[in-house]
Amino acid sequence: MKKILLILFMLFLAVPTGFAQDANLTFMYINGSNNNDKKMRDWYIKGVNKLHPVIKKQFEKNAQIKKWSNDNKLVIEDIPQIFFWGYDSKTDLEFVKERLNISKAISSTLAYEVRSLLTQFMHDAIWVQKTHNMLPILDELNERVKIQDKNGQKVILWGYSAGTFVTYQYLLYKLPYINLEKLFTALKADDDVMEFVRQNPQKDTCLSALTHDKGNIGVLTNTGHLVLNQNIEKLKENYLKSDKMTDKYCAPVGSVKGVVNFASPIPLFFSDMADKNYEFNFYNKYMTKYVLENGIYFLTVNFREDPLGFPSSNNLTIKQLEERLDLTIENPTGVIYDNSAVWSKRSALFAHTSYWSARNVFAKNVVKSFVNGTKFYYDEEYQNKVLNKKSKKSEVL
Repeated sequence: MKKILLILFMLFLAVPTGFAQDANLTFMYINGSNNNDKKMRDWYIKGVNKLHPVIKKQFEKNAQIKKWSNDNKLVIEDIPQIFFWGYDSKTDLEFVKERLNISKAISSTLAYEVRSLLTQFMHDAIWVQKTHNMLPILDELNERVKIQDKNGQKVILWGYSAGTFVTYQYLLYKLPYINLEKLFTALKADDDVMEFVRQNPQKDTCLSALTHDKGNIGVLTNTGHLVLNQNIEKLKENYLKSDKMTDKYCAPVGSVKGVVNFASPIPLFFSDMADKNYEFNFYNKYMTKYVLENGIYFLTVNFREDPLGFPSSNNLTIKQLEERLDLTIENPTGVIYDNSAVWSKRSALFAHTSYWSARNVFAKNVVKSFVNGTKFYYDEEYQNKVLNKKSKKSEVL
């Protein structure tokens, strides 16, 4: 009898269970504005630590997300990771505050208070938007993503407020969506260079690898136009280093499973993306194609009472996106979806900082956005229902 029990016990140990599975999906939270001192950093970290278990629980109990997790063999880590860039802006903010103190003696009280409020809420958002401040942050974030990838971890990036600028720019600069032959063709490289490119194919790369000092295939202008290195021999030499630069400066393929942006003021600060003459849109549309073809979820979730929570766009079908981008999207599995109509039941004064206190509402609506976004893209019946509803609303208006 003892032998039988021992054999049964050993068989039980040999059977893999759900509890033994290692967590391999990291939720990495990226801070927003006004988090550049210890007090505000602690406030942010405390909020994330309250939010993450609620988010995790909502993800794990939803049937559709559970299927997505199982299909991708993903298990969410218990402990959130925080990527904090707030201290980087501290020196510049102190400079502004010095000038603010000078103005106190010469301004009306109302003018000073308004100026102080703008400094408090807007400085970091303006600071991080500037390219020379943003690029080092993106490199640092990418190092974190690469470490996760080496450890077998996938990531979902959670951008809060001005942290949404970081997640958006990370996708734009770090995803390897650029086919070099197509790029050189679009840039009208001369025949000699094109022949060299065809004879020496390199893997798809990212903007950072092209424009970094050591990559130096080209330089980005302020309008987003890539100017190829005018020294042809140097251009060819740097081109042959492309794979090495891609490994160093781009996100590993498949490492980023999604982005969730919340309290997002992206349209307010990146409105130039609406300008058809803004050449960054060339890269933006290929980044969008890559997101959709590689199963990446790009969700925006805002409280409707949040004065800084701007909708990122109208929700468009794959067909509508293809028409707008003038590109064919092949075998799409990703989702780009906006839900900026979430009732937080908070006043407009406090809604922007209430994603932690209203965490149950927020978490449920992130899951809802994942589910409804997937259905809108890939369930024809649901999609038609939504489009008909929109059409009826526009007729009333």
